[in-house]
Amino acid sequence: MKTIRWGIIGVGDVCEVKSGPGFQKARNSELVAVMRRNGEKAKDFAERHAVPKWYDDADALINDDDVDAVYIATPPYAHKDYTAAAAKAGKPVFVEKPMALSYSECQEMIATCQQANVPLWVAYYRRCLPRFVKIKELIDSGAIGNVGTVSITLRKPPVDIGQGIPWRVQADLSGGGIFVDVAVHTLDFLDYVLGSISSVSGTTHNQGKLYDAEDTVNAMFSFESGVTGVGSWYFNSHDYFDETVIAGTEGHIAFSSFNDDAFKLVNEDGEQLIQVDNPPHVHQPLIQTIVDELNGNGLCPSTGISAARTTEVTDKILGISS
Repeated sequence: MKTIRWGIIGVGDVCEVKSGPGFQKARNSELVAVMRRNGEKAKDFAERHAVPKWYDDADALINDDDVDAVYIATPPYAHKDYTAAAAKAGKPVFVEKPMALSYSECQEMIATCQQANVPLWVAYYRRCLPRFVKIKELIDSGAIGNVGTVSITLRKPPVDIGQGIPWRVQADLSGGGIFVDVAVHTLDFLDYVLGSISSVSGTTHNQGKLYDAEDTVNAMFSFESGVTGVGSWYFNSHDYFDETVIAGTEGHIAFSSFNDDAFKLVNEDGEQLIQVDNPPHVHQPLIQTIVDELNGNGLCPSTGISAARTTEVTDKILGISS
């Protein structure tokens, strides 16, 4: 098996624990180079994580002969251009979520990679996390019968703007507000478990007026299978609450998308709390499927095509024209 040598563009917070060490700990995988526009910060990351090379120029990393594949961990506004540069260099691309600023940009990225004959994956890592894999297994096995409906509720207190407006709520950098940053995780997982969403509508509001992007989102949607769903996301709340309920003809499963609490299975056997621990580096199981695919062993479940579907859904909820 070949060792896949990775380069990372944009070594910010997500790379410290969630993803960066996963490239070093996955089988047949090695992190050989990192890049950040601030060279001192790139150097600091490289030294702390024992990475041989660091750059302050993305093209230099992309065109490094020691880099086999590129992970793009920048804010979404830069995903399309860095993907194009990596594809032009013939390097497989793994990009952070959300995939891009809009569905149309996602389509451009897919076309670019197809034309260059390089694979494109997106970091919807819940598709491989043990906790969520177990939920999918239970649903696939019929533990709650035939799924009929889904409800999503997420409430969070306002973001801290004391040090300035975070990029995550600047639509020109992120594609929207906190909804775009976090709701995509749940929507993508539902796409994985229940199939594609075929119709969707939504309303958005900015109630807190702390920044220009939306902070309150409500949606109704239905899947190609006929399953229906509703979602409510409120990012100006006094409290934190996170629950998704998937209900079927013989029971339901209730889980948090962002906490590691035990999830609840209710069916004819009664109520069970099921605890499944996740690994310390939550991207690692997904990274492993990418490395394995590059070595001709299996397929990664989170592709540009599947991720684009999630961006299409969020665009429609936010009323963004593709």
